[in-house]
Amino acid sequence: MSSERFVFAAGERELSGELVRPERDTRASALLLAHGAGYHLDSPWMVALGAGLAARGFAVMRFNYPYRERALREGKGGAPDRTPVLEQAHCAARAALAERVGAQRILLAGKSLGARVSTLVAAKGEPCAGLVLFGYPLHPPREPAKLRSEHFPALAQPALFLQGTRDEFAELELLRAALARYGGRATLEVIEGADHGFALLKRSGRTDEQVFEGLLDRVARWEAEEFPR
Repeated sequence: MSSERFVFAAGERELSGELVRPERDTRASALLLAHGAGYHLDSPWMVALGAGLAARGFAVMRFNYPYRERALREGKGGAPDRTPVLEQAHCAARAALAERVGAQRILLAGKSLGARVSTLVAAKGEPCAGLVLFGYPLHPPREPAKLRSEHFPALAQPALFLQGTRDEFAELELLRAALARYGGRATLEVIEGADHGFALLKRSGRTDEQVFEGLLDRVARWEAEEFPR
């Protein structure tokens, strides 16, 4: 496994990215992996996710959204940028990945906020072959009426939704109803007992590590089924 750290331009902003390549290119897909609201490209969960996917044959690029890049440089926190700024950064990151992986198909992947922005740019025509969504934030916690699925009918790409049964950002029945209006082919993988961060209760009899490895295996299996070589 090898990695390349770099800076890319998103409008007038400079953002950090890192591309991790597998030891052997066993897949024709590369993943752009976008972080959640409280994460950044070097958050342990994001690093582990990228490394785990690379171990399964994917080239994976992680990157920072502008608000997180700014917070890390200034040593303080900050709320996420407005949606147009996030979308611009996301598209610039996809272009940076495409420049580095050439002919490989690109899948947009993301955790929570990053998952939502992935779907927003895809619905607006940003080139991508598919979507991999970890904990899609269908609605704010305890506010199921505020759905974030109005753009689903415009999505033609195949998508994998990975969702825990205890995720307070997505009541499963509401998500299933939203996916019935999805424009392309949507696959929902339900992780029993997992919350928004895919953590389990101790009494579940399973470990968070087992769930994490299961997520990686599900992504690898889905990609192989959707894009057979």
